[in-house]
Amino acid sequence: MSGNAAEVLTKPGFRKIEWLKRDIDVERRPDGVVVLKSRIPLQAYETHIPASLAKWAKQAPDRTWLAQRGGTERQWRKVSYGEAKGTVDALTQGLLNLGIADGRPVAILSGNSIEHALMTQAAMQARLPAAPVSPAYSLMSQDHLKLKYLFNLIKPAVVMVQDGPTFEKALKALDLAGVTVVHVVRPCDGIESVSFADLAGTSVTNAVEESIAKITPDSVGKLLFTSGSTGMPKAVINTQEMMCANAAMMMQVRPRDPNGPIATMLDWMPWNHTMGGNAAFHPILVDGGTLYIDDGRPMPGLFEETLKNLRDVSPTYYANVPAGYAALAAAMEKDDALCRSFFKNLSIMAYGGARLPDDLYDRMQALAVKTTGERIVFYTGWGSTETAPTATGTYWDTERVGLIGLPFPGVELKLVPCGSKYELRLRGINVTPGYFGQPELTKKMFDEEGFYCIGDAGVFVDDSDPLQGIIFAGRVVEDFKLTTGTFVHVGSLRTDAIAAATPAVHDALVAGQDREFVGLLAWPNLHACRQIVGNADATFEEVIKHPDVIACVKRGLEAHNTACKGSSMRVARAMLMAEPPSIDGNELTDKGYINQRAGLERRAALVEKLYADRPGEDVIVLN
Repeated sequence: MSGNAAEVLTKPGFRKIEWLKRDIDVERRPDGVVVLKSRIPLQAYETHIPASLAKWAKQAPDRTWLAQRGGTERQWRKVSYGEAKGTVDALTQGLLNLGIADGRPVAILSGNSIEHALMTQAAMQARLPAAPVSPAYSLMSQDHLKLKYLFNLIKPAVVMVQDGPTFEKALKALDLAGVTVVHVVRPCDGIESVSFADLAGTSVTNAVEESIAKITPDSVGKLLFTSGSTGMPKAVINTQEMMCANAAMMMQVRPRDPNGPIATMLDWMPWNHTMGGNAAFHPILVDGGTLYIDDGRPMPGLFEETLKNLRDVSPTYYANVPAGYAALAAAMEKDDALCRSFFKNLSIMAYGGARLPDDLYDRMQALAVKTTGERIVFYTGWGSTETAPTATGTYWDTERVGLIGLPFPGVELKLVPCGSKYELRLRGINVTPGYFGQPELTKKMFDEEGFYCIGDAGVFVDDSDPLQGIIFAGRVVEDFKLTTGTFVHVGSLRTDAIAAATPAVHDALVAGQDREFVGLLAWPNLHACRQIVGNADATFEEVIKHPDVIACVKRGLEAHNTACKGSSMRVARAMLMAEPPSIDGNELTDKGYINQRAGLERRAALVEKLYADRPGEDVIVLN
């Protein structure tokens, strides 16, 4: 028996999940193209998302659907399915009374809230697309350029904000003629608006049921914005069928035990992003579960809120980015009660945004075993805003991180040879019909067979055994050549370098096009770096200069270099950056993935410092 096989056999087993069988049809074409699809049919699903709200309002009216902390004492405010349905119907009537033409969106500028969720369902019932907008476009942007661009693109009839004064600058930057502004907490001085409470107090007539009856599978339920690598946001059409089918796909591959606890999730991911607004939100609603809205974030000073919530809430499913799991592991290693609450009902841990470092995987599993005697599967999926979003998933007890899995029922995955890897393309009921108001861009989305060209790359774990899954290999357009002619695969190098420099590094830009060697511009993981330097209040500027942090990065990357063969995977120099990725600078894609091209262009001065003939003290020179 091999050492690896023996090691696996000695590990505690995973908590039991009845995964869908991996019954995958593999078509291999003469030109090297491979097409994968599940032989198992997609299960039945609702006609539209609000149908699930109506179902659970009838079957379990007193069950909590949404909960969020609020008030001066930050107590949980809870809304049942029955209460929510009544409020959503009243809001729907209020929207219908405005006489809005079908198809004009309801834009929501503020972040996750109970009111945000209720207004989204009401907009759908009134057959008006809900258009959640990143709060950063309003609150972090100085020029509001993206906000004004998308406002002119979709021309919303209604704009909702949680608090008028908070969004005052953004609202006053827009032409609101003919637009109804809705505020939840306070109105904005100088802006005429309607209170959410007044709208939710509208008397309901038969017009609501009549409007719901007119919703079709092709009705546009949401417009979700994605910038990708193009700069200005695109409005991705999400039809009701796309969203309902995708929720069914996710639930079919990892069905919940009907005799187990009610599906429960604590989640912070923003609803303007497809992973939060669709992948997290919809399955909980369809399953009649409870969603606790987490106002915490995986950032210093904000994660304490998440820890407080996890002491109250025992999720059945938990998702976070690697930085969030790093902060959670550090807290649970010192707090057995937190461990017990977190793992009590947990069946799956999901991650996204970046590869989960191996050492972090091991730490979380060690905590699970110490607390429960079992390991918990780490699950991840892959897709985009254009695919509703998840098209593939790791729906088996995998020991490996970095996979994107296999296609869901109802999805076809086409792999087109592209050098040493494959370009990935998708076709299925979960794929968008196109971009709102941009027909020329829509035409460029699909290949001659109707597959969506997502722009991502992948490789098989084992070419001879596709059932082992696919490894994400970055963006097709990111790769480059060094002056030596050596081809650098940015996706795999980036993930390997980040893993090597863990826990000090959170993400990175890979430089080197038309240069002699590869260089790395890296963002520090502030939480981990504070632990390294022993100062819980250290700033970004302080940690990137600290010798212990620099030593950690140098040690990890030099070990990576020692293990690598050839210049394409070796990192010769690195720099740590204090400024986080910029929203306005288009450095973050909708998938939370770093836009390499935009980042390198925006930080061209740092690239020049990285490659200076005489590198400065802030450049880490590696062996």
